[in-house]
Amino acid sequence: MLVAKALRELHVSCPSGREHVSAASGLVRVGDRLFVVADDENSLGMFNLERDEAGTLMRLFPGELPSAPKARKAAKPDLESLALLPAFASFPYGALLALGSGSRKQRQRGALLPLGADGSSSEAAKEIDLTDFYSPLRAKYDQLNIEGAFVGKDQFFLLQRGNQTGPENALIGFDWTQTEEWLRGVGPVPRPMSSKTFNLGDIDGVPLCFTDGAVLPDGGWVFCAAAEATSDNYADGPCRGSAVGVVTADGQLQAVMPLSLKCKTEGIAVTVEDGRMQLLMVTDADDPDSAALLLAATLELARP
Repeated sequence: MLVAKALRELHVSCPSGREHVSAASGLVRVGDRLFVVADDENSLGMFNLERDEAGTLMRLFPGELPSAPKARKAAKPDLESLALLPAFASFPYGALLALGSGSRKQRQRGALLPLGADGSSSEAAKEIDLTDFYSPLRAKYDQLNIEGAFVGKDQFFLLQRGNQTGPENALIGFDWTQTEEWLRGVGPVPRPMSSKTFNLGDIDGVPLCFTDGAVLPDGGWVFCAAAEATSDNYADGPCRGSAVGVVTADGQLQAVMPLSLKCKTEGIAVTVEDGRMQLLMVTDADDPDSAALLLAATLELARP
């Protein structure tokens, strides 16, 4: 079991609407800055790791979402992934890429946000149509549900989340050069070049399924997963717990460790310091009136 501790609730300074992020679903760390997407928001949350203060929101998509839960669920972009992109043409300091899950037609939108030299972002986001990008994935996965994204080993990776009906999780790889050219609007839509499925085990009989991932310096990656009792890619269900796992650079599942806190963890970021992985995670409270949590855990690197 991996011991996790709660650092804070994710409150935001907002002139109107909610005063917190509730359904946190993707996390990126850039220095002391934390960027968080929520699956029921049109905005990106920005927080300072060193200062326990309310974060701010940056608009990703125009318009306002309904406040009623059922209507909001039907209309939301379902941003489930947030990737940190390395520097590339027109983006000298890298960028953030938020992706909808693809589980419904209106959930096939992304947002590309340039980063500045100090790791902050003040520019407007560029909306990305993911329809053609997701098309071959929709043909392969009956219940498409993209929950994680990261860049590693010259590839852009997506994580397909399973459920109780189909508990297989998948790592899907795209050529990074083709992907960044497409994002810049100078190349065709990239096609998947690899895929690998994973069985992550279960908690109390409910299968663990990917909710986010982050690359490691050696080319491996870490992920968080949740055991949510649902049989499709739309309906929520009770969560039996969450886990963190490690995959080696050659694609071998090295470990899956349940978290000590019972929660639904949906975003993960990692830094490596002195032979240890310092993990940060965010949770989905599954309750619009409850704030998401920022969690921390430390994991020893496996010795060769």
